[in-house]
Amino acid sequence: MRIVSGQWRRSLIQVVVADGLRPTSERIRETVFDWLVHLFDSIEGLEVLDMFAGSGAMGFEAASRGATRVDWVDVNKAGILSIRAALKKLGGKNEHRAHVGDAFRFVESEDKPYDLIVIDPPFKADWQQKAVLLAKQKLKPEGLLYVESPKELLPDEFLTETELVRVRSGHAGAVFFELLAHEGSGMAGLSKLSKEEKRKKK
Repeated sequence: MRIVSGQWRRSLIQVVVADGLRPTSERIRETVFDWLVHLFDSIEGLEVLDMFAGSGAMGFEAASRGATRVDWVDVNKAGILSIRAALKKLGGKNEHRAHVGDAFRFVESEDKPYDLIVIDPPFKADWQQKAVLLAKQKLKPEGLLYVESPKELLPDEFLTETELVRVRSGHAGAVFFELLAHEGSGMAGLSKLSKEEKRKKK
């Protein structure tokens, strides 16, 4: 896996082979971080959680672009050891930490909120909604949730019930991805419908 941008740009990260492991593609990472830079003005100084880290791709992109605190969490010990090895090689900071464990339990136990929480669980697990419900409680008022899903975006009804607003969305092949913000926040006011969403509303 190659890091797209930032201080570690073009660095190659070794990825373990594991069932259900599906690193976020370079194309999607480039698109999403372009959105994030526009919305946050900069990634520098952000606090980021990669809930189902897998290869660690999204967390590495954030750290490479200056995120001061990045937590990677995954139950796959080999994957986390690979992330730790890459951080050592790249010169990661003490605040760049990779944890072996259950993502849901980690979020429940964490006291400090995050600016960005990445939710990209194994698609066959179908944990997106469960993870969003929990993660939004640890999201800063002007923070964003990033969610990857198969086949379609999260239902509008679910977002309404959870008081979240879709700020950006897109898809590449069978992968749908979106950024969500707290309803009523400044971030929510920056919502921009995708072409597909505009067509649906006509």
